Amino acid sequence: MTVLSLILFGLLLIVAEVIFVPGTTVVGLIGFAFLIAGIAFGFKYYGNETGWTIVGVASVASGLLFYFAFKANVWGRFSLKSTNTGRVNEGVNDLLQPGLEGVALSALRPVGKAELNSQVLEVRTMGNYIDSGTRVRIVKILSNQIFVEPIN
Repeated sequence: MTVLSLILFGLLLIVAEVIFVPGTTVVGLIGFAFLIAGIAFGFKYYGNETGWTIVGVASVASGLLFYFAFKANVWGRFSLKSTNTGRVNEGVNDLLQPGLEGVALSALRPVGKAELNSQVLEVRTMGNYIDSGTRVRIVKILSNQIFVEPIN
């Protein structure tokens, strides 16, 4: 019973690694250790012939488990199917031009929020940090990026 429990728990952890938490490897390694421990105990307690039978059954069970997990499209249930098509500051460039002044609503380090032309927009500095509440001026606009500088 111990051998079967170790093998099943190991297989479940390996499947959980592949399907639910891919890339962490810790869960998979623990599952693999349980699987090997179950097979080793099978050899120790039941002998070589039964041990090799356990290896064969565990291998076939692993293959079938992964085959049916992939065939049932388990990945599809956990994968993202939509894409984010929104862009930052989209469609506001027509209302903005260099020289327009506003106020930094958050610390710009170097990216943050500022109120320009009664709109809250994401802005970027030329590399320096600007504290929240500082008056800023648009220096240039490239694509959807708005570059500002502090007004002294």
